[in-house]
Amino acid sequence: MPAPIAEPNRPPSPEPLVTVAALDELLRAGPVTLLDVRYRLGGPPGRAAYEEGHVPGAVFVDMDTDLADPPGNGRGRHPLPDPERFAAAMRAAGVRRDQPVVVYDGADGTAAARAWWLLTYHGHPDVRLLDGGWAAWSEAGLPVSYESPAPAEGDFEADPGHLRLVDAEGAARAGREAVLLDARARERFRGEVEPIDPVAGHVPGARSAPTAENVDASGRWKPVAALSERFAAVGAVPGADVAVYCGSGVTAAHEVLALRMTEVDAALYAGSWSEWVSDPERPVATGDSDAT
Repeated sequence: MPAPIAEPNRPPSPEPLVTVAALDELLRAGPVTLLDVRYRLGGPPGRAAYEEGHVPGAVFVDMDTDLADPPGNGRGRHPLPDPERFAAAMRAAGVRRDQPVVVYDGADGTAAARAWWLLTYHGHPDVRLLDGGWAAWSEAGLPVSYESPAPAEGDFEADPGHLRLVDAEGAARAGREAVLLDARARERFRGEVEPIDPVAGHVPGARSAPTAENVDASGRWKPVAALSERFAAVGAVPGADVAVYCGSGVTAAHEVLALRMTEVDAALYAGSWSEWVSDPERPVATGDSDAT
């Protein structure tokens, strides 16, 4: 039997986005754990950008070492981190279960959403993402720090299973029987280009829904009504059985968050395309035939 899409055990969750004005107010009101998740695939290390200026009190977390296990062994380029190792990294960053966490990256949230997804999946009840990221904070003229804080050890413990997750078999089933969204650029979906992985194309049955279309040109999130209309066009509506993948499971978390804002409870295929093509027996589709 095909692997079903796992049902989560969801904690209460606040509104997932926070504006710079709301974050400034939140920081004045009480303790908040701030995580700087600046990262760009193929770009310079995010820590360099962090050291050039960040939100006061923010701790840098590294995509490759804190938010993923080493690549390989057929698990894709950014395998989900071991739960205990992830929890230890979050405790080192000062994450506490009873304290809000706000994550941000350079602008559009495509990296920070990975931290949002992991913390929420592992049971933290109050994780929010800064709309517009560092760009919005600095443009607002708010305080900038160049110091790396040494936070007190947190108490976060891993409790996996609070968001939906599928493996390759579950993604294949979603492509056949449910709604499977491909969050990569459309030209990669169609198989016209593939700059990273060894095979171009998409999972059979998937529908193209690029993550980049969740935000505007400034990196701020589009209104919920616009997101709802966009996802409805590809069949991702409340109550539908939806799963999402991307290249390595990072930007697909951004899509899961966008769908959550429209009341669609989507599963993440964490291994994504980089895991899918690691097995030459898995089928590959090209063109627009599966897009809506």
